[in-house]
Amino acid sequence: GDAWSARLIKCLYYLARTLESTRRISDDVRAVGVSDSLLHVITRDEAGLQKEHIHSSNYLETLDLIRDGLIGSAIGSIAGVISVGLLLYFQPFGPAVPRIVYFATVAVAMLFGSWEGGLTGIATENRKLASFHDDIERGWYLILIYAPRDEEMAVRTMMRSRHREAELAAVDRHFLNPFSAVQRSADSPQWRGELVRED
Repeated sequence: GDAWSARLIKCLYYLARTLESTRRISDDVRAVGVSDSLLHVITRDEAGLQKEHIHSSNYLETLDLIRDGLIGSAIGSIAGVISVGLLLYFQPFGPAVPRIVYFATVAVAMLFGSWEGGLTGIATENRKLASFHDDIERGWYLILIYAPRDEEMAVRTMMRSRHREAELAAVDRHFLNPFSAVQRSADSPQWRGELVRED
C-alpha cells in the first residue's frame, strides 16, 4: 500500500542551457536524496558529460527500440497465426504435422517481427523526445530525473529555488510505457517563445 505508492516514480524533464548548470543540477539533485543513477542527461555534448561525471542517457531513452520492437513482435505474431491457419487449412505437409511445428512457426514469426521492429527502432528517435528535438540539436541539455513520489516535491522545490535557469519542460507519469506520449508543458518559457536568462 503506502510503501509501494511512495516509491512510484515519475520522470521530470528539465531543460538547461549550459553544462555548468547541468553539473550543478546533478549535484543538487543528489543532495536531496535522489540516487545518481536516476538522473540521465540527453545532449549532443557527450564529452562534456563524461568530463563532469554526469550520467548520459541510454538507448532506451533516446531510441524507439522498445516501442518499435513490440509493434514488430505483434505484427510478427499476427503473421505467424495467419501462416498457421493457412497450413491447417491447406495441409501441404499432410494432416500428421506435430503441433510443435505450429507453435514454432508463430514463435519464429514473432521473433523475426521483433528483430525487424528493433532495427527500425535503432534508427528512430524516441517519440517521447519529439518536442525536445530542436532544443537538443541546439546544444541544450535535457535532464531526466526519475523521482520517486516521496522525493518528487523535494526535487521540484529545490529546482524552483536554486535553478530558475532550468525549465520544467514536461512530466512523464508513464515512462515505463513506450506508447505513452510526453506533452511539453504549455506554461514553459520556451513554449511561449520567451528566453530565461541564467543568473
